[in-house]
Formats: sequence, structure tokens, C-alpha cells
Amino acid sequence: MKPLNGIHHISAITADATRNVLFYTGVMGLRLVKKTVNQDNPAVYHLFYADEEGSPGADLTFFEYPGLVRGRAGAGMVHRIAFRVAGDEALGFWSRRLASSGIDSVREDDRLRFDDPEGLGFELIAEAPRDQPLVARHPEIPSHLALQGFAGVRAFESRRHASHEFLSETLGFKGTGPDSYESRGDSRGSFYVYDAAPEARGLGGSGTVHHVAWSSTMEDHQAWREKVIAGGGDPTPVIDRFYFRSIYFREPSGVLFEIATIGPGFSADEPKEHLGERLSLPPAFEYLRAQVEANLTPLPNPRETSRIS
Repeated sequence: MKPLNGIHHISAITADATRNVLFYTGVMGLRLVKKTVNQDNPAVYHLFYADEEGSPGADLTFFEYPGLVRGRAGAGMVHRIAFRVAGDEALGFWSRRLASSGIDSVREDDRLRFDDPEGLGFELIAEAPRDQPLVARHPEIPSHLALQGFAGVRAFESRRHASHEFLSETLGFKGTGPDSYESRGDSRGSFYVYDAAPEARGLGGSGTVHHVAWSSTMEDHQAWREKVIAGGGDPTPVIDRFYFRSIYFREPSGVLFEIATIGPGFSADEPKEHLGERLSLPPAFEYLRAQVEANLTPLPNPRETSRIS
């Protein structure tokens, strides 16, 4: 059974899909690789942004709930998402680029911290590359300065070390410090770090993380479910999401985890060169297309008017 291969994807919540697309493709330079619906609530969008290939390890997704109030991260929630960048030059580039879009940032040594327009926390970390960079093309962002995939996430915990045994013994995360861990597999790794929870209770809403997913091979997926059960977890049955298979459970500190398979991938229903250009519905939802399209706000195609060829 192979170790989990770092973060597969991270899913968050937005109240405005149009604004979300314009920020993550326009400012952050990610590629919209899948425009689909929440399979648990097909009345709302599920948007996937990633590198050029739609790779696990770079896949940031959003559920849209129009008009939803702003949330607040608290105990049992991820409060900051970290991307890798190549070095000091990249941090300077992103500081200037974010400022030109009205986003304040704070530089601390090898990190640049900022919040997206809905308050979702991010940091860019300049570090020597350990993993293959996962980069999207953008006409205004040189490839050597672009986001390179996830570095990890930071979460809030209310009871220190409550999840240590589960993370270490069940999920195989390696401790890298008193409150920090790494999930590293054959080709990628990601950190998972705890910070003390604020006194204010967390509130789900726009600008908050819904869950973080870790990468498994297809062959080991059922075995991971059994291991989670043996470790005291309560996972869902394996759910076929068409683009990958999933199990969901909460780790002991309350953060919602998913273990998702590497594959089949986003090109299962549209060619790689046209990812994200049309509304994609898994076969089980295709009969709802007319109803779904009538209820969803039309979104811009970020590459239709760009200079990318």
C-alpha cells in the first residue's frame, strides 16, 4: 500500500462564481479545468482550477452558493492554503501583481500572505523545488514566476495533539515539528500544520475551506478506507465522482478530509485542450442538463479572449 501522495485538491466556498473565475484565472493565473456542478447539490456550480494539465496537487475547487454570507475559520477548519513559488523574484512579482488588483499582502522572509476577495487565506512559499512544478499558462505571468502547486495547508485545532496518533499511525503522515506533518508519496508531498484555534467559533460560509483531499492510487483506495476505519475514523462509502473516487471523514480535530484517487482525471469527458470551456456533467447527471443550465449564471470563458494560443 503506497503512502498518500500529498494533497490532491482543496475545496472552498464562494458566493459569486463570476468574480471567483475572474480572480483565480485572471489574477492568480490558474486554468479553469472543469466547470461542473456539486454532485451532492447539482443546483450549484463546482469550479476546478489547476495547472495546465489539471493535475492532482494543484487543484483548487469552489462550490458556489450565490449570496452566501462571509464565513470565518475556527477550530476544526483549514484557515490558510499555501502554494509553492520558485523563489524571491516570484514573491516580489506576486506582491506587485496582487497590489495592482487591490489585494494587500504581507511579506515575511520566504512567505507572502494575503486573503482573496472573500477573505480566504493564502500564502506563497518560496522554496527549492522538491516536486515537479505544476504550472498553468497565462499571458501576463512568466512560467518561472507562476504558482507551482500546493505546498500545504494550516488548520486550527482546539486541543493540541488531538490528531497526532491518527495522522501518524493511520494516515502515515510524518511529523516535522511539534504541530506540523508531511504527507509524501512517490512524486509529491504537502505539509499539514496546526495553529491554536481562536476563541471565536468558526462559521462556514464564503471564503472558507470546505475540505482538503489527499491523493491515493486507484488500487489502494479501498484499503485506505479500511485503514481509516481501523484507526477509529468514520468514512463514507467510496463515492464515484467520475473524475476521481472519494471517501470523506473528519480527522480527530474536526477538519473534513477526503481521500481521492489519482484518475481517471478531467479529460475523461472533454479533450485536454478544451478543459473548462463548457458545462461538464457526469453521465449520471446528464439528464438534468436543461434544468441545470437554466438555473446557473453563465460564466466567462477565460481563454476565449486571452492572448494564449
